[in-house]
Amino acid sequence: MSGAHRRTGALVGTVGAALLAAGPVMLLRGRGGRKEIRTELAAQRITFPDGGLPVELAPFAGRTVETGPQARAYAELIKDHLAKTTGGRTYAEITDELHAADNDDEKLAQLRQTAFMGETLRGSLLSAYQAWELTTLVTGLGAVLTGLGAALVATGGALGTDTGRP
Repeated sequence: MSGAHRRTGALVGTVGAALLAAGPVMLLRGRGGRKEIRTELAAQRITFPDGGLPVELAPFAGRTVETGPQARAYAELIKDHLAKTTGGRTYAEITDELHAADNDDEKLAQLRQTAFMGETLRGSLLSAYQAWELTTLVTGLGAVLTGLGAALVATGGALGTDTGRP
């Protein structure tokens, strides 16, 4: 076997070993992140109403928000409620109206507070959803790197093995 094959085998094996080390770390971090998201969402004790949900959210009726997709669905529920409550206006638009009224409109001030709280909770839930999606990506990449690393280690070993052929 030529020295070039052995060097190539060593290089491929080294890269494979690095990937084989990184893959399981990513798997563990992804699973740990997902567990943390579940724990934090469950601690908030957010539950979908038993009824009165839009058709697309009906499967969530009565369920506690514990996953990223559930957090996203609840954020959509908040969005719908906010649109109805504020007449489709955002926190910024209501603030502009309140300033135009010289901050002397109690009803607008309360509506602004409602919009602020709703948009803040919605943003937090959407952040939990995005974190959930990232844990999916990290876990998937960890699995791919683990498999690729194992394949490269085996390939590197095969390249570095002397078959006894001239």
